[in-house]
Amino acid sequence: MVSLKKDLLKLSDDLVCCQTCPRQCKVNRVEGEVGYCNSDAGFYIESICVHKGEEPVLSGENGICNVFISHCNLQCIYCQNYQISENSSKEGNYKTLELIIAGITKLLDGGCEAVGFVSPSHFIPQMIMIIEALHGQGRHPTIVYNSNGYDRPETIRRLDGIIDIYLPDFKYMSSDLSSLYSDAPDYAEFATKAIKEMYNQKGSKLFMNDQGRAESGLIIRHLVLPGHAEESIKVLRYIAEEISFKVHISLMSQYYPTKKMSDHPVLNRTLFEHEYKLVVEEMDQLGFINGWIQESGSTTTYRPDFNKEHPFE
Repeated sequence: MVSLKKDLLKLSDDLVCCQTCPRQCKVNRVEGEVGYCNSDAGFYIESICVHKGEEPVLSGENGICNVFISHCNLQCIYCQNYQISENSSKEGNYKTLELIIAGITKLLDGGCEAVGFVSPSHFIPQMIMIIEALHGQGRHPTIVYNSNGYDRPETIRRLDGIIDIYLPDFKYMSSDLSSLYSDAPDYAEFATKAIKEMYNQKGSKLFMNDQGRAESGLIIRHLVLPGHAEESIKVLRYIAEEISFKVHISLMSQYYPTKKMSDHPVLNRTLFEHEYKLVVEEMDQLGFINGWIQESGSTTTYRPDFNKEHPFE
């Protein structure tokens, strides 16, 4: 096999002067330099597992094969995947393309029909390598791009024709909040442009197969944070007014405080039922007709433990 370094140089100059995500650190990751995400040109994949997640149209009957990438271009203080997302965490369990493809194909052979890349914003060239390797084996699963929304629109534009389903988070409209919680005062500036580009590519329609599994489209995720229902309402209003009220929304109430948040004055608790209800009512008022809401008690349902071989079991 051609060396990883040579493969990456063929795919993208972004890793030589890294501008893959909005941080635009311009470090040479191919030569081992690291920027904000503390990642060189390796793969940094922590887990490849079956996930029956928050959006049933993505999982289908057999679940989605999710590829969890470690480190992150955001460092949200409340991150639910903190075990792998912190930029001081280890490199990952799957360090070669062969291991990654073997892990994915095992789950595809087991019945998964979609492959989701989770937190890929800082690993676009590596993600493309994996997709191309799958295609080289004659495998064409539905590809899901599950990002935190902190993406460059130019990068998303280059993914047109590669990604089947975009599944971005849309976390904040307030720069003060995004700075305080995610070290990204320009989050809304980039997320709004990136999600608009996703919408330009996919529109508001979610294309389904005969089994009711999504094969193409856009789903926007939003996690309601305790004490911040008004921020969630701002996000929904922006989507309705500037993108489309027909787009699919996955409105999540599953926030739980990690150990790091035990002493936080606001984020040290789960969501109150009336907070989530307030956001759901606004969602209805704005005319959103497509998507999903969660039942109360979901805080214990989707909690991963990446110390386990199967994090969601």
